[in-house]
This record gives sequence, structure tokens and C-alpha cells, in this order.
Amino acid sequence: MEINYRWKKSYKTAKYPIRQPKWLTWVIWMLSKIALIGKKYELETIDMEGLEPPYIIFSNHMAFIDFELAAMVTYPKRVSNVVNIDGYHMMPWLLTWIGSICTRKFTNDIHLVKSVRRVLQNGDILCMYPEARYTPIGTTSFLPDSLGRLVKMNKVPLVVVTHRGNYLYSPFWAYKNKRKVPMKTTFRQVLTAQQVEQMSAEQINAVIWEAMQYDEYRYQLDNSILITEPNRAEGLQKVLYQCPHCHTEFQMATERAEIFCKHCGRRWHMQANGQLQALEGQTEFAHIPDWFEWEREQVRQQILAGEYRYEDEVEVYSFPRCYRFIPLGKAKVCHDFENGFTIDGHYRGEDYHIRRPPRGMNSLHVEYDFHRFRKENCFDISTQDDSFYCYPTNPDIITKLAFATEEIYKIHAEEKRRQKGLKI
Repeated sequence: MEINYRWKKSYKTAKYPIRQPKWLTWVIWMLSKIALIGKKYELETIDMEGLEPPYIIFSNHMAFIDFELAAMVTYPKRVSNVVNIDGYHMMPWLLTWIGSICTRKFTNDIHLVKSVRRVLQNGDILCMYPEARYTPIGTTSFLPDSLGRLVKMNKVPLVVVTHRGNYLYSPFWAYKNKRKVPMKTTFRQVLTAQQVEQMSAEQINAVIWEAMQYDEYRYQLDNSILITEPNRAEGLQKVLYQCPHCHTEFQMATERAEIFCKHCGRRWHMQANGQLQALEGQTEFAHIPDWFEWEREQVRQQILAGEYRYEDEVEVYSFPRCYRFIPLGKAKVCHDFENGFTIDGHYRGEDYHIRRPPRGMNSLHVEYDFHRFRKENCFDISTQDDSFYCYPTNPDIITKLAFATEEIYKIHAEEKRRQKGLKI
């Protein structure tokens, strides 16, 4: 249902990107080089000899510095990046000018496929971050099955970019606290055009999945990278929200290099090598991503047992256009296995109802300390022509909501495959 805006026109994402002016590639390269001054990084290319556009890049996503490092390798070729609508805030002209493709996260954007084809037909590079968000815990996030079909239909080479160290330099849950960490970016051609032609979409997906696996804490440990900043654990409770000792949710807190449970008092020290150590007793999870995935499994079991349901009164700010977020006031948000997400609110004398069914969202866009207008945790539910940034009563809930969205989608997908007699 449409919102009763004073001006109902939304930003048109269903339009083709312009071709990036050639001279802008130099400007982007120079600005990126300046931004990287003082940072320790390494650039590596594998099986890229003689490769010329058009081709597709799939990159993992950790921090804004990803764009700057990628620009150092792609120069002087034209690149069109797929960018979420919030990246256009206050400067759609600039993003349009550099050839970006605008979309809204976790929606069925048919025109995005057409825009990708247009970029490749122009003989340029299409860069996409298929995880569609900064990694919350330094490991590979959800990758949709549609990636293989996208590569297959365009019949061009595929390059996978893996950034290492970028998350450690600026973790999503504490992105303002930059650390002194060496970074390494690897460009690797994983499929030639001929291989794409010969393989099925499912086989291409398997290649993508394998190539895009990463673990920042394992990388830190294997390379003996020490992060000695005294406040290195502060903010970690945003992603590690459930105590593995007493299983209480949303009672975790951090102080300098420690994370602790306010309910049972158990404390863990985040060592300089990124591993956790319980101050008393056995360490449940020394490897931080293992704690994170344990939380995911707890949510999945709640869903399977029919015990999961989220309901809250949230503050909603919508973003139909690019120049301002519109405060819609309070609304009721519900999320469950059967109905997915629903938002029920009232704005300018009229009720509105937004629904995103469980099979229509394979993941959830979450933001820790969202910096656009209100520096608090929020989650975003988008439709084809609008985005609703919701600030919950409990700001620590958003990581659990992301788990629930992904697991509900997976369970529905597994059931559908089971009904068709396909292998799960």
C-alpha cells in the first residue's frame, strides 16, 4: 500500500546507468590513492593476464575501503558498481555520473538484470557485492542462487575479488574505530567466457560459493596479526548478543577488550590475535565466528519449534527519494515464519500496510549505528520504490532478525525443493 506522501514520486531505480566518462577513471584512481595514504595494503592478481572487459566482478564486502582498493586494480577501465539506494543520499547526481546502478536491497529488481547487461554490452566491467552488506562477523554472508544464472545469461568471464584484513581494519560493529592492520586484495579470474558457456548455472554457483569463502579471524590468526588497541572488543555485543554460558539474549556488553554477560557475569577477553579467552572456566568459543554461527543455530531451532515471533513498535524513517529521510512516526512491525515482515502504521491521516513475504526476502539489511541521521542500530525493509528504516525498542535485536530472515527463507526453500523431489 502506498504511503500518503505530500509528494509521491519515488527515485527511479529502473533506469539504465550512463557510461562512465573515461577521464573519471583517473579521478577515481587518484582519489582512492590519496585515501589509501598511510595504510598498509597489497594488491594481487591471479589468472588475469590478457583479460579485457567486458567481465563481471563479484567482491566480498567489509568496509568502504573495499571500493578504493578495487579502483587501484581496475584502473583505467570503466567500472559500474551496483549501489544500494542509501548510498545515493544527498548525491544521486554523483553516483549517476560515475555510472553506478541503483537498487534497493533484497528486492526482486528485474531492471537490475537489464542494467547489468547494458554495462557489459558497452564493453565495461560490472562490479557487484553479492553479500549486499558489510560482513557482520568477518565471514561470508548469504549468497543468493541467482548469481549463477546472472553470470550464465551474460556469457562473460567472472572475476572474484577477495579483500582480507579490511574487516579487521574497520569491523562493521565498530566501524569508526580504525585499526592498524595490513590489508590484501586479490583479483582472480575464476571462470573464462568459454567455461561459463559450458557450465550450468548450478555449477557456476558452486564455483562462486567456493571462491567467495573467507574468514577474517582465521586470516588474522594464520598471519599472526596483532590488534593491540585497548578498546578492540567494544561494540562486539551487537553481533554476539546471546550468552553461550547461560543462553540469555540481549544482556551482553563490552568494555575495552572484554565482552561479558550482565545476567550471569561471565566474561571473555578478546586477545590481540582475535581469539577469545574466558576469564574463568572453559572457553565456549575461542573463534568469534563460531559463537556467531551458534547464535544462528539457536534462532533456526526456535523457528523449527514454532517458537519464533518478533513484534515491536518501532520508529520508521522512509527513503523514497534521495535527498531526505521522512519520519513516519511509530509503526507496528511483525516478523514470523508464515507471513514474513509486516509494517502497519499511520501517516498524514491514512493507514498503511507493508508486507514482505518470507520467500521474497533472502536476507535483511541491518545497520549498526546508522550514520545518515540517527546513530543507532536499525533494520531496513525495502519495496520496489521505497525503503523503511526501522528503529526497534531493543537495538540489539537486529542481528537476530537478520538470522531469522535468512533461516526462514532457507527453510521455505528447502520445503519447496523437497516437494519437487529435489536434493536439499
